[in-house]
Amino acid sequence: MIKNLIFDVGNVLFHYRWMEALMDTGLTREEALDAGPKIFDETPLWREFDAGNVDLDGIIKGYGDLFPEYRENIKEFIINADRMPLDRPEVWEKMKVLKDKGYRLYLLSNYSEYLFNEHTKGKPFIDLIDGRIVSYEVHQIKPDESIYYSLLNKYDLNPNECVFFDDRPENTQTAQRLGIRSYTIESREHINEILQKYIDGDIN
Repeated sequence: MIKNLIFDVGNVLFHYRWMEALMDTGLTREEALDAGPKIFDETPLWREFDAGNVDLDGIIKGYGDLFPEYRENIKEFIINADRMPLDRPEVWEKMKVLKDKGYRLYLLSNYSEYLFNEHTKGKPFIDLIDGRIVSYEVHQIKPDESIYYSLLNKYDLNPNECVFFDDRPENTQTAQRLGIRSYTIESREHINEILQKYIDGDIN
């Protein structure tokens, strides 16, 4: 029987408008599409930021050294973090209904300390959470199994009683290997549809 619902944050509880946020710094669409992969994929810096191994000053300097043509844009993009997430309040409302029905709610997310605090401050879903493991806190990062075990062990969770929602297949695949039922979230509509099924008792 499922008792625990585990949520990633990015593209599950929020939508990330990363391209538009880069354009807010003055980049054209084409420049933003060029800069985005450089920030997120072409170096290990973002992963190290999420893992808590690089601080805010360090990542800004690191990107400036690697990509001087985008130095000021990337700095503005990171510092003005509140420009990136778009709320999904109807998802948060479903979380409240599920909590009232007796489910326990957890976060398992890759996030730097600065961005996590900026993106979640004042958001009502935070008050619903029974526990969390965020990558910067433990210096572990999905899809490595260690961060899943950190959550399971900290809160004494049985994997067979858990459901995990994440937008990246490699992360849900790891969870499934550990015995956690998992959903790879493809859209805002998708997460709402699944949560409604748990509310209605169509899945248990």
